[in-house]
Amino acid sequence: MNEESITSPFSDEYFMKQAMEEAHKAFEADEIPVGAIVVCNNRIIARSHNLTERLNDVTAHAEMQAITAAANFLGGKYLIDCTLYVTLEPCNMCAGALAWSQISKIVYGASDDKRGYTRFSPSLLHPKTEVVSGLMEEESAGLIRDFFARKRMSL
Repeated sequence: MNEESITSPFSDEYFMKQAMEEAHKAFEADEIPVGAIVVCNNRIIARSHNLTERLNDVTAHAEMQAITAAANFLGGKYLIDCTLYVTLEPCNMCAGALAWSQISKIVYGASDDKRGYTRFSPSLLHPKTEVVSGLMEEESAGLIRDFFARKRMSL
């Protein structure tokens, strides 16, 4: 095995793969396949995926679930010094919640040209939040395409 095929722990790629595992759980549960994790000090403190169908709650996006779980873990509402890894660009609702959480960094996979925050409110996030986009973009977008293709076939 060559060194390039090994994903080192604590890299953005390693953590995005963990978010993709959550997205696959959503896919299998017939939820829109978005997964998210929150990392603090190189430790995963929250894992989540979309639960809007299961909970019958339009706000149960992966990011919202991750924010709540991370805040509970930390014992406070601010996610300073934390990074969110999410497979799809956050929507306005999630970006607003992330802004209020003052999260330090967001890494997302696929862009969401229809509902992503950058389409409507690109300056919505906290001014100190660093954003990295396009990590594992093809894998993230492919999973969402497969999900909606499966939905269309079952109609």
